[in-house]
Amino acid sequence: MTPQHSFHIPVMGIGYTIDTPVKVSHLGIDSVISLVDDILLEKLRKVYAEKFELPYQEISTKIEDFRAKRITSYLNLINDIAISKFDALKNSTSELSDELVAYFNLLPDSSTLKKEFKNFTDKVPNFSEIKNWLKDNLSMGSIDVNIMTKVDKANYLNGKQLPITYNDAHAALRGFAMSNLNSSVILSAGMSPRLYGYIEQFDDFYPDSKGFIKKKIVLKVSDYRSALIQGKFFAKKGLWVSEYRIESGLNCGGHAFATDGYLMGPILAEFRDQRDTLVQEVGSILKTALQSKNREVPEMDLQLKITAQGGVGTAEEHKFLMNHYQLDSVGWGSPFLLVPEATTVDDITLKQLASAQEKDLYLSNISPLGVPFNSLRGNTKDLEKLEAAKKGRPGSSCPKEFLISNKEFSDKTICTASRQYQRLKIKELNAQNLSEEAYKKSYQNIVDKACICVGLGTPALLVNNMDTKIEGKGVSVCPGPNMAYFSKLKSLSEMTQHIYGKLNFTKHDRPNMFVKELSLYIDYLKNQLAETQASITSKQERYFKTFAENLSKGIQYYQHLFKDVKDSFQESKEKILSDLQSNLLDLQSIKSSINQFSIDKKE
Repeated sequence: MTPQHSFHIPVMGIGYTIDTPVKVSHLGIDSVISLVDDILLEKLRKVYAEKFELPYQEISTKIEDFRAKRITSYLNLINDIAISKFDALKNSTSELSDELVAYFNLLPDSSTLKKEFKNFTDKVPNFSEIKNWLKDNLSMGSIDVNIMTKVDKANYLNGKQLPITYNDAHAALRGFAMSNLNSSVILSAGMSPRLYGYIEQFDDFYPDSKGFIKKKIVLKVSDYRSALIQGKFFAKKGLWVSEYRIESGLNCGGHAFATDGYLMGPILAEFRDQRDTLVQEVGSILKTALQSKNREVPEMDLQLKITAQGGVGTAEEHKFLMNHYQLDSVGWGSPFLLVPEATTVDDITLKQLASAQEKDLYLSNISPLGVPFNSLRGNTKDLEKLEAAKKGRPGSSCPKEFLISNKEFSDKTICTASRQYQRLKIKELNAQNLSEEAYKKSYQNIVDKACICVGLGTPALLVNNMDTKIEGKGVSVCPGPNMAYFSKLKSLSEMTQHIYGKLNFTKHDRPNMFVKELSLYIDYLKNQLAETQASITSKQERYFKTFAENLSKGIQYYQHLFKDVKDSFQESKEKILSDLQSNLLDLQSIKSSINQFSIDKKE
């Protein structure tokens, strides 16, 4: 499929983009489905089967390999519906349909396809010829999937642990591999050698002699070194990474995997400058591996895409990322939460997101995975959680168990957001005879964990008027900090016009995306220092110094970048440079504090 747009809609939560392809794929827009929750996927498969009058047969938990089979069946259904809508769009009988008009209206004016269509329709009045042209030139948006590699809990049958291939991430991968999709799996949340190795078993992931790969591998990465290491790891197995998706460490939605102070601009520059080297080094290893496996070897270098996401919010930023860093696509996440035509968000959460200010969006500790998690203050799941704690019943009943990972109290993992874990942890805390202040802090850390594996999927149930008796009505939401600068619901057409510069509805006080990420990293470093300065170790001191030095280099990079850039940010350049200087002064103060730790320790 030839991409028609220079943006994609990334995965958001569990339920927010779970059916986005049905809404946008036929219009040429790429999007991503989360494969975390097979229970939710099965419920929605029934909804969509009934809506489009398609056959449905339940896949119950009593069926062997039910998780993988549910995922395969859901993806096949979504793909069939998207193809049907796309075919209907191309096969208008006598005139241009509304959907066909929408398809071309969504494209930027710079689109070659859009220009060719106008020229063709101006010259060719015969509609049958137009239909033939449409069949040859239009393409769907890719229906991609996301698997968090570390969300790979073991599963049991009759009390006995099943083989590793039945683990959650493994089963999800198998579900995608067995589907009829021609698309990509986006692997996120870090490297998982055992999961990566499992991909070898499926033929669809290997290239043919022409370089075609039916199911492509995409890695979400935070730096070039990680991309090179993981790319080579796959290549040694005869597998090609078709895309590296660079995501801001902190200026993003969902789980935030902070780098050691490496900023997005310098990271993107390294990918741009090393792109050919990456293709050659990894490609050479790939060819050797394919030959050793007696598989087809591509006749030419395989295609490699570099994309980015995290904090982009204006057409100017979008265009700059595409041109300056030579990207293939830019991900627009959080702003699409305010586009009901594209994402699935319940009414209460929509209102909360639209009214959210900077202070309402924060890096929380609510994730049971122990990874910082971008969240919205006052979301209904947190209110539900706090109410339960007030009633003396902290924690969740843990109805889905997708994020269980803790073995403090048993050989079998449990979730730190569960009622079982929090009851045991509070009992342990009560026996420690802590001061009132220390007790409150420890208690809050325990009950702060939220059942996000349920809360992030509940919007899909609410929007589709489905039963929430088991899950409850509480909603978790994970927008990035960029959400603060968008305040109104928009149509799909309005959002694409904003991306391509025909409209602009971001708030006037919105900082440049690079400056925002920098300030987030400085705040992050401050908080880390505040938590450890009373008992800082030599290792932590070295970490903080490295972190601060990397931020310094990042600021220097941006200062040169914005001073030299000629065709972008002319109206905002002075403000950007001023903000950079302000952040530099803030960082210098932090460096002084770190150096003072060293002096105090020596004394």
